[in-house]
Amino acid sequence: MSVLTRDEAQTRAQLLDVHHYAVDLDLTGGDETFGSTSRIRFTARTAGDTFVELKPDALHSVTLDGAPLDPAALTENRLPLTLTEGEHELTVTATMRYSHTGEGMHRFLDPTDGESYVYTQLFMEDVQRVFAAFDQPDLKAVFDIAVTAPEGWTVLSNGITEQGEDGRWTAATTPPLSTYFVCVAAGPWHSIRTEHAGLPFGIHCRRSLAPYLDADADEILAVTKACYDRYHEKFDEPYPFDSYDQAFVPEFNPGAMENPGLVTFRDEFVFRSAVTATERMTRAMVIAHEMAHMWFGDLVTLRWWDDIWLNESFAEYMGYQTVNEACSDLFADTWIDFGVTRKSWGYDADQRPSTHPVAPDPEGVPDTASALLNFDGISYAKGASALRQLVAWLGETDFLAGLNIHFKRHKFGNATLADFIDNLAAATDRDVHAWAEQWLRTTGVDTLTPRLTGEGNRWDLAVDRAGSRPHRIQAGLYDRRPDGELALRERLLLDVPQQEPARLTGPRPDLVVLNDGDLGYAKLRFDEVSEESALRGLSRIPDPLTRAVVWNAVRDMVRDGELAPADYLEIARAHLPEETELAIVQGVLAFARQEIADRYVSADDRPAALAALREIARCLLRRTEDGEEPDLRLTAVRALVDSATTPDQIASWLDEGTVHGGPELDPELRWRILARLAVLGATDEAAIAAELERDPSATGQEGAARCRAGLPDPAAKAAAWAAMFDSDDLSNYLFTATALGFWQPEQADLVQEYVERFYDAAIALGDRRGPAMAEAAGRHAFPAYAVDADSLALGERRLADGTMIPALHRKLVDQLDDLARALRVREALG
Repeated sequence: MSVLTRDEAQTRAQLLDVHHYAVDLDLTGGDETFGSTSRIRFTARTAGDTFVELKPDALHSVTLDGAPLDPAALTENRLPLTLTEGEHELTVTATMRYSHTGEGMHRFLDPTDGESYVYTQLFMEDVQRVFAAFDQPDLKAVFDIAVTAPEGWTVLSNGITEQGEDGRWTAATTPPLSTYFVCVAAGPWHSIRTEHAGLPFGIHCRRSLAPYLDADADEILAVTKACYDRYHEKFDEPYPFDSYDQAFVPEFNPGAMENPGLVTFRDEFVFRSAVTATERMTRAMVIAHEMAHMWFGDLVTLRWWDDIWLNESFAEYMGYQTVNEACSDLFADTWIDFGVTRKSWGYDADQRPSTHPVAPDPEGVPDTASALLNFDGISYAKGASALRQLVAWLGETDFLAGLNIHFKRHKFGNATLADFIDNLAAATDRDVHAWAEQWLRTTGVDTLTPRLTGEGNRWDLAVDRAGSRPHRIQAGLYDRRPDGELALRERLLLDVPQQEPARLTGPRPDLVVLNDGDLGYAKLRFDEVSEESALRGLSRIPDPLTRAVVWNAVRDMVRDGELAPADYLEIARAHLPEETELAIVQGVLAFARQEIADRYVSADDRPAALAALREIARCLLRRTEDGEEPDLRLTAVRALVDSATTPDQIASWLDEGTVHGGPELDPELRWRILARLAVLGATDEAAIAAELERDPSATGQEGAARCRAGLPDPAAKAAAWAAMFDSDDLSNYLFTATALGFWQPEQADLVQEYVERFYDAAIALGDRRGPAMAEAAGRHAFPAYAVDADSLALGERRLADGTMIPALHRKLVDQLDDLARALRVREALG
């Protein structure tokens, strides 16, 4: 299929002014295809040639101003149009194919009750899979959506929907929208409706999840309403759409999508098993993130995809900040979780060869295929960190004033980075343009290290910077008390580079923490005295956000080969049993398990690493025996299951249906245990089938696929491989579940033959099934545990072939860089 280039989009935008779409979809034609008619009214400013996009199963008819055009003229996904100057109406009628990859119109059959659901995900260029369109973000138009649906279905869309005769639903006319924001979700939804601020609000899920949505409805709606009210305190422009629906949909690729008036979420956010407060906070943050897009993204939209960071960085920052402000009665400080888990995503991405500026040069995003690659830790986590640094430097009052200028000037239109910076500059005397060049147009992570000089009670603090960006940070000075606590003496506000060292009062501090409060974006190191204090007294630092900053620094030291992985595990063993902040426990355990135990230590040292993790988990279990910290106990149980090297204890839990002292085993824990037993060779197909009969849900199907792929049996591996790569039957979620089970560090010899086979298989899959499945293959089906020089050399040779689609190429660049890093860590301290 042809991808749209930036030059083509600019040319078409100069030619066309698109006014209105009437889209008519017929969902009653069976499980494979649906009907689509698109009527587009537009103006050609001059006579000229252009094209409309469509990816049909069958194109039936095309008329331009009432005159038929030849459907055979469709080439790949483009139908050429020759236009005279003036008004035009184009009508395209086609049959379209449902997707099972989370792109276009995705169709899902719920194995629990046999009900079907469909929903659209039209991001980037996937509107063409649903109806004909001039598919680029700066050709906004008004939409009228009509859908004919089976009896018993409810149809949701961007505007309020009403049901007419013969199953035909119509949605209220929208304000001007970019094509990728159009959304339809149809099926026998379970819905909970309410009203807030004079608007209808609703939350929706498939019927089989109804009890779980009902259980969480009060929290979801409370978060939604609190964030809505907080945004109206921040923004002068009112919410610009006629309703606010949130649909939790199955097999959704991203976390959520900001369709105006109808936000779609992956339905894992309807929790059917026990979750921790941190996971609930993540759901709240995603709700706030998507709502922020109603202004930044939906009301004011990027002109071209080089400015996608403006959408995502802004929503990421506002999501965390707004939950912190509006939902503090429900959740702890959201910035702790951001610092421990989300920010590391940005740091890691920024150190790979694929890094790019937060705001890439437009020439660096020449087409939609390259634009898709920028949805990563840079555009989300680093961009949000940069905005947080901007707010610290600019002040929130001026920042919000600039945003409100931006919304007023560009509402229902399109804007660029230059527009955004100009509007911020209009609200402050600071040089925002220079800030943008230094922060948004550069790549890489600066490293900041404290340097103390002096004696007695006269000490100076200088900050050595490896990098080029300016930083406004706090430096926390801590003294060790007789009881071992590292007590805060003071926090100094520093601008780096410094004009001169900061003069301290009192004796040399025992610990200096740069970026205390985590308002900056930089890797941190310690002076010699501070490093000893930090590693020995980490759990005795009173502020959890400061502990998160220190843990991130220690993590980076491991990744950079400056701290042995075994030493990290010893630090975790010393301090995690005393840690009170759940997000820190979860983040440290995840890094220790997924990176250290599985990749950074050798096969000979792995049993000791897993033993250290089990010891930490058991300490946490002992600490939570009184039932006072159920979230921490759940985290410990998960860690103990994932790190088990013998089946006895976890098998007994599965047999008894409970962990002694709690928790009871819900479906998530049962599948987690069974997956680990499968890897250990302590279960079989009969047990997996019995568990699937117990839980025949969609997540049960995924759990069974993962367990079957995890069995240490050549036939099981061959069957899993064939399911992933030799047919196209697996949906996006079942593919991922199978891939997650297939590669296991314990089974390196068993799957060695598949390491080389991966590349041809993944390339062919990407060519057949497109970018979403290619990305899934690169992310989940890559042989990440083959940490050896031969595997790296093989991957680099195949990467140089240049025969794979961009989504797979980008993912393999990242995977191979991570593999090279794992080898360097082993070599540096092995």
